[in-house]
Amino acid sequence: MTTTNIISNIPLLPLRDMVVFPQMVVPLFVGRKRSIQALELAMLDNRMVFLCAQKKSIATEPKKDDIYTIGTCAEILQLLKLPDGTLKVLVEGLVRGRIIKYIDKESYYCVDVEPIVEEIIITPEIEAVNRDVLNRFQEYVRLSDGFPPEMIGIAEATEEPGRLADTIAAHINIKTNSKQELLETINVAHRLEKLSVLLNAELEILQIEKKLHVRIRKQVEKHQKQYYLNEKLRAIKKELGKDDDVGEEIAELKKQVKDAGLSPEALQRANKEIKRLQGMSPMMPETAVIKNHLDWLIHLPWSKTTNDNLGLKRASRILEENHYGLKKAKERIIEYLAVRKLNPELKGSILCFVGPPGTGKTSVAKSIATAMDRRFVRLSLGGVRDEAEIRGHRMTYVAAMPGRIIQSIRKAESKNPVFLLDEIDKMSVDFRGDPSAALLEVLDPEQNTTFSDHYLEVSFDLSGIMFITTANTLHNIPHALRDRMEMIEFPGYTEEEKLHIAKKFLVAKKIKEHGLTGEDLEFLDESLLYLIQRYTREPGVRNLEREIAKVCRKIARKVVEGKKGEKGKVVVTIESLPNYLGQPKFKHRDVEKNLTIGTATGLAWTENGGEVLTTETVTMPGKGELLLTGTLGEVMKESGKAALSYIRSRAAELSIDPEFYKKIDIHVHVPEGAIPKDGPSAGITMAISMISALTNTPVNHDIAMTGEITLRGRVLPVGGIKEKMLAAHRSGIKTVLLPQENENDLEDIPKDVKKSMGFKLVSSMDEVIRLALNGDIKVKSVT
Repeated sequence: MTTTNIISNIPLLPLRDMVVFPQMVVPLFVGRKRSIQALELAMLDNRMVFLCAQKKSIATEPKKDDIYTIGTCAEILQLLKLPDGTLKVLVEGLVRGRIIKYIDKESYYCVDVEPIVEEIIITPEIEAVNRDVLNRFQEYVRLSDGFPPEMIGIAEATEEPGRLADTIAAHINIKTNSKQELLETINVAHRLEKLSVLLNAELEILQIEKKLHVRIRKQVEKHQKQYYLNEKLRAIKKELGKDDDVGEEIAELKKQVKDAGLSPEALQRANKEIKRLQGMSPMMPETAVIKNHLDWLIHLPWSKTTNDNLGLKRASRILEENHYGLKKAKERIIEYLAVRKLNPELKGSILCFVGPPGTGKTSVAKSIATAMDRRFVRLSLGGVRDEAEIRGHRMTYVAAMPGRIIQSIRKAESKNPVFLLDEIDKMSVDFRGDPSAALLEVLDPEQNTTFSDHYLEVSFDLSGIMFITTANTLHNIPHALRDRMEMIEFPGYTEEEKLHIAKKFLVAKKIKEHGLTGEDLEFLDESLLYLIQRYTREPGVRNLEREIAKVCRKIARKVVEGKKGEKGKVVVTIESLPNYLGQPKFKHRDVEKNLTIGTATGLAWTENGGEVLTTETVTMPGKGELLLTGTLGEVMKESGKAALSYIRSRAAELSIDPEFYKKIDIHVHVPEGAIPKDGPSAGITMAISMISALTNTPVNHDIAMTGEITLRGRVLPVGGIKEKMLAAHRSGIKTVLLPQENENDLEDIPKDVKKSMGFKLVSSMDEVIRLALNGDIKVKSVT
């Protein structure tokens, strides 16, 4: 290697993903302002530029460290300005060069370059490597698609080994850093060796690609050949009067379609799919999709039904044997059967069982199916958020299937099962659609005769199905869906009802499940009642069932270990319950007998039944602020504000300083702050609590209350009366104040609860104050 004189002030052109070798003529497209300025200055001078690759192509304004030091001195042959402002320039590489100095220029890159001139001495070693490179390049051209064959002639005509290496390196498909390494390798022998290694690696890749291409082509040719031969064989067999396996399969499908009793629309669709299947090769992927679709059409119970048993006495006996109480639900079911017996064609209403968990909604649905001799299917809607869960996916999707409605009907193998849609209030909505909107068609007797599943793409008649839905609350169900259903309430059980259920159903069931007999275990009535009161607190009986099961497990262990005792039977008493279940979980929730001033007892409704809520109020010097705490919802907070406004408007009549709201702060708190609370029914309770605190008058400890308050002191009706009364009864409350307009709701309250409690119907806050406060507060009537 030798060097010549240094070239000073030569414009620098950084290149992205590109290396230019000496003796090569290449076109460049230049768009950077600094590079355009450098080219324009070079054209005004000697047309010389220095081309050097960037180390990182992402750099838009490369610094010194971003540019390689060795590049190529080149001459501009042609320059053309394009309409978008970029330049197209044709350059010819002249000689390698090394940057020895950067010259600061604001508008363009400029460097001093030391040219590098090769000393070429042909040796046997170089000649050998040169031939090896040439042979590998010829093989490379032969294997590469789209590579011009003329390149072989150009390479063979190149006599200088160094120029041959540069020519081949400029044209083969290798990475930029590999080309830069070849450019920086000045020794010709070493450059040829490195090029030979790179060519060898590229040849291996090309050979693998060639093998893959040949293999794929053979597979395609094989499939085409198979298809041709199958079609030819089919034609030959047809001429001979024989059929093939595919023909037998088609014939079997036609027979199944004929016997399936499809509707005219479904029959037309099935025949169309079979016709498509006949014209397809068995190897085509779409045949599996068509066969799966036909399988669903064939195996749905288009005309299969079960005969209804409409005997009212039998149905009533089955419901009474399996369920205690639930008078309204049983009456409605018997009425449905009676109407069905008189008019079998009548479209039935959709029943919705609403009530707290564990009150028997699902089990009643099963009993209905048993009483009618119908198949029973259950579909849980809890957590369903995709409309396709109801209507299915279209056939265009991979692994598409019908919706869960159609799937359940196929599983029932009957067109008229009892279909339970469980937890309908637990559905949700997201970007995939609203499943409750899809249920509007399912649960509408006027529309479900032509229910269309996206996968089937034909109508299916759902009118013969008896749909029953269950929910814990109604406010989560959209109004349009709620309007299509008839609500049947399943209220919580009283303690006496739970005792009867435990004696008649739960104890016997759990004794049998645990392998015991009546000779091994006996529950006394008082022990069951104590278990209900002190170990469970729920509107239903699920936890009660779990506690009884826990006792049975303890006894089963004693039986196996031979520790039953001398009498042979274990009798569970109140005294022995803690040995099996531990200490009681709940204290008997009698209302405090010594209620302090500012404390009132209210009643609330929750998803789990009724609850007793104590409301506390304290006053303190301040600026008239009202503070409401206890995780209260917006409606409940508004009730507190309405109560305070009522008190301010009646301050004089209530013997309260009319300016009290300027001097004191009022803090109203509803304990059990971790539990969210909302609703308007605590309005009169909050008002009595505030009046008690402001007048220093205690509240009658035997009274609980519920009702919404208005600014004029009227008491408006509220919901959940039965559940609230049961909660009051469990807590030992003797008297409950109720809105006058809730009088009709008292008919639903069990007789034993009515006997042990008194009910005062009120229409104004004046009546509430006279009954609830133990002081002599005289107030005028509200006009």
